[in-house]
Amino acid sequence: MPVTQETLDEIALSRAEYEAIVDRLGREPNGLELGLFGALWSEHCGYKHSKPLLRTLPSNSPNLLVAPGSENAGVIDIGDGLAIAFKIESHNHPSAIEPHEGAATGVGGIVRDIFAMGARPIALLNSLRFGPPNTQRNRYLFHGVVGGISAYGNCIGIPNVGGEVVFDESYSENPLVNALCVGLIEDGRIMSASPRNPGDILMLVGADTGRDGIHGASGLASRTFEDQAELRSAVQVGNPFLEKVLIEACLEAIELDSVVGLQDCGAAGLTSAAIECAQRGEMGLHLDVAKVPRREEGMNAYEVMLSESQERMLLMVAPGGEAQVTEIFDKWDLWAAPVGEFVTGDTVDIYDGDELISSTSVRTLTDPPEYSFTVYKPTWLTDLNRTDLSLLPLPDKSPSEVLLQLLGSANIASRRPVFQQYDHQVQTNTVVSPGGDAAVMRLRGTKSGIALSTDGNGRLTYLAPFAGAAIAVAEACRNMAAVGARPLAATDCLNFGNPDKPDIQYQLTEAVNGIKAACDAFGIPVVSGNVSLYNEGAGSAIYPTPVIGTLGKLADAAIHATAGFKNDGDLIYVLGIDGLNAAVSSLGGSEYLTQIHGKVEGEPTIDLKLEVGVQNACIEAVEAGIIRSAHDCSDGGLAIAIAESCVIGGVGAVVDAELSGRWDATLFGEQQSRIVVTVASEQEDALREIALAQGIPLLKIGTVGGTRLTISGQVDVALDGLTETWDSGLSIATGG
Repeated sequence: MPVTQETLDEIALSRAEYEAIVDRLGREPNGLELGLFGALWSEHCGYKHSKPLLRTLPSNSPNLLVAPGSENAGVIDIGDGLAIAFKIESHNHPSAIEPHEGAATGVGGIVRDIFAMGARPIALLNSLRFGPPNTQRNRYLFHGVVGGISAYGNCIGIPNVGGEVVFDESYSENPLVNALCVGLIEDGRIMSASPRNPGDILMLVGADTGRDGIHGASGLASRTFEDQAELRSAVQVGNPFLEKVLIEACLEAIELDSVVGLQDCGAAGLTSAAIECAQRGEMGLHLDVAKVPRREEGMNAYEVMLSESQERMLLMVAPGGEAQVTEIFDKWDLWAAPVGEFVTGDTVDIYDGDELISSTSVRTLTDPPEYSFTVYKPTWLTDLNRTDLSLLPLPDKSPSEVLLQLLGSANIASRRPVFQQYDHQVQTNTVVSPGGDAAVMRLRGTKSGIALSTDGNGRLTYLAPFAGAAIAVAEACRNMAAVGARPLAATDCLNFGNPDKPDIQYQLTEAVNGIKAACDAFGIPVVSGNVSLYNEGAGSAIYPTPVIGTLGKLADAAIHATAGFKNDGDLIYVLGIDGLNAAVSSLGGSEYLTQIHGKVEGEPTIDLKLEVGVQNACIEAVEAGIIRSAHDCSDGGLAIAIAESCVIGGVGAVVDAELSGRWDATLFGEQQSRIVVTVASEQEDALREIALAQGIPLLKIGTVGGTRLTISGQVDVALDGLTETWDSGLSIATGG
């Protein structure tokens, strides 16, 4: 009997896809097989709308040890016998339904991806988007998500060292929760999520299996949703204390010669985890659901295979090694059950005891259709780009009043109310804590360190998908340059709306092109990532939001810069400009334009050649000990960057360079490729030499000192006022 449309909708398969399945099998799939296809052909697991685009991203680097897409996370060699595994993923839809559990299990899932590579997790970052905090629901989502991240991350003992929080109306129905984890691999012990030989045993370890999370990959991540109540059962429930011991048990188990592979049991549960292992190993699989430990009575094979119960991993073990593995997991009070065996061939045979209940080809299950896009720029976007911002009236507020309004706004104010809930010093390797441009972590046993950052701007990408995505890469790298780190690699989380819509297809295609162009300019690969589509609610899509995570290296972790101004008398320079005279076009997509004028218009741009030069100059000057402070100039523009450096450093500044043109564009425009730095007077010539060698403009604008911030006769605000406004803005906006 043909399957009903209701069933297909439940597992997010189209009628055409179902017919393709029937054609490939040569028969109708049974109920279990339909569930397998629904999961493995889902957008979350199959990437059927994005694979052709992702293949265009740069993936070559002499430091790359694990290629993107081949394993659970990318791995980069950082020297000294050490490697870094890192990846960013989304947990958007679950967090929209159950914010605490959705965010918590997002942390748990990305951590499992990292230690599946044989890496000990050493750092977490998160990139969050919510609707404006002036509604009860948005505040509920905000506090629930932050609470879920802190509860899970703090319990498992991994420092949360950075990230970002953004508020915009486009995220009101669909918040974004992107989690990044970084792990350290020593002595080249990289694990693969694949068996080595036919006969290898598949062991399910960790928690027992329940009914939570069924249809998480297909029901949540592969379609839009309107009725949240119907999807609550698809949200997983996490146990961070269990995950902590699971990390230790798995890292102990992989020291055994008999353990040949390790895989996270995440989206689509046992289905994707086991079958993708068989695919990687180019083998078949015999799996018996009757051997799976269960926490609930009466679970059928469909539920066991598709459950997304948390804190579970798969180990691939050479025959005869099961007892040693079981002994380790017994010690940690965790389940360890042999549930299958890898075999020669290409067939996945699933049993329930002695009964064969499914037999399908690995290749058929793991080869969903791919869709190409017809891309054209929508007319509404052309109209927004053509807006003549020179006709914008100056506000009826003074520059000082505008500065304070922006500084205390939800998108610019200090993130301390968020990161103070996270333990960012656990493991005692954090050198630069949250609150600056990028985190810095020491690498024990060496002088060197790593820097980490996440960045993205949906509003800029909405107005200019190519430039906005390139800016996300550039700013994530610029944040690292501001601490003195050289970029090594990127990971991306592409958050977009319904890919069946032409406008979304244009946004996604152009954004990937922008990421490629920027990564090529910096010479870094995209080593891992995630695509999250169907981020819509009530018929309206989120802003297209590519979030970029970057990894950088410092030759000496002790030699780095921070954002706060340091000493009275230090000179303030801006790398990347030769005058205080920004073009009015720099207001396009800016925080100023949105906050003060209520408009989202214009066309953001970036000069990647200039950007690379500015960053190289900053890194070189930090490494040489020339720069005393450095701060990325981004949201809110130059005046906000200077004000933040004053507040962070606890000292005022006098900017006396002549300002020409419109004060709003020069002070609050978001022209790219600028870093505010300070130097001692005796280091001026050295800084100029570096800027000249890199071929970039450089402008001295003022001096550090005093208890006020004054800027070119336009701004005059007491440091105490700046500090109070910046420190309290987010707490006031979100209700504490």
